[in-house]
Amino acid sequence: MAERTTFIAEVSSNHSSDLERCLAFIDVAADIGADAAKFQLFRVDEMFAPEILARSERHRARKAWELPPAFLPELAARSRSRGIAFSCTPFYLEAVETLLPHVDFYKVASYELLWDDLLVEVARTGKPLVLSTGMATLAEVLHARDVVVKAGAREVTFLHCVSAYPTPPGDANLAAIRTLREATGFPSGWSDHSVDPAVIHRAVARWGASAVEFHIDLEGAGAEFASGHCWLPGAMRAVIGRLRRGEDFPTSDSCDGTGVKAPTADEVPERVWRADPSDGLRPFRSIRASWRP
Repeated sequence: MAERTTFIAEVSSNHSSDLERCLAFIDVAADIGADAAKFQLFRVDEMFAPEILARSERHRARKAWELPPAFLPELAARSRSRGIAFSCTPFYLEAVETLLPHVDFYKVASYELLWDDLLVEVARTGKPLVLSTGMATLAEVLHARDVVVKAGAREVTFLHCVSAYPTPPGDANLAAIRTLREATGFPSGWSDHSVDPAVIHRAVARWGASAVEFHIDLEGAGAEFASGHCWLPGAMRAVIGRLRRGEDFPTSDSCDGTGVKAPTADEVPERVWRADPSDGLRPFRSIRASWRP
């Protein structure tokens, strides 16, 4: 078991661009025992390629999910007043500087792991970094490690992740947590999409996850709750409480997997929807012209 696992409550796009709802997420994160609340700072026009936005109303509609940058000072202040860290994922280069006065650490999303320019920008801030590795091969993870270390990062955590929403427990491959720790030389943890208490317990108690990120909603009305990968507060409070108290919990090795850090079958089609390393836009340039909704 990790000496003390850090629990990160990922608000994602469940905040509805409503400041009071955003603040409520921070209060809930603190109340259930999380160590940090994390948001996302993106602009749809700087996330998806113009060819995609021109053809897809579904992608254009994500503009309603954007977090207003004006909220950041209040979110950071509320987090600190509640005794938890504040973090945010930048999805465009300018966002790194926008977040700099406010965040305690940066989070890089799985979809941006190949974008060296973004990795360099966050690393140069000198702040701690957390990098998710969904869909990635071990070679891609090691490349990202080399980029951030060369750019000056010293405190780095890699999160094993399966980019399936939700993730079947049998696909979790939790043994890859150890693989990442040994291969990168940095702490490693689990970014959860399973919404399964046994998976969380196994990640911490068996595989020593130093950090666990989990998506959270307040009451099931958030934009992403219906996808099935978001926890409700009471359920996660129980999980964190049991782990903090060191209580036993029945788990199974069925979610351990092989430990090989490689995409699952469900992730393979999604790999081309990561940010293209050349411009940071999704999807890869190779499919932009041919893609149709």
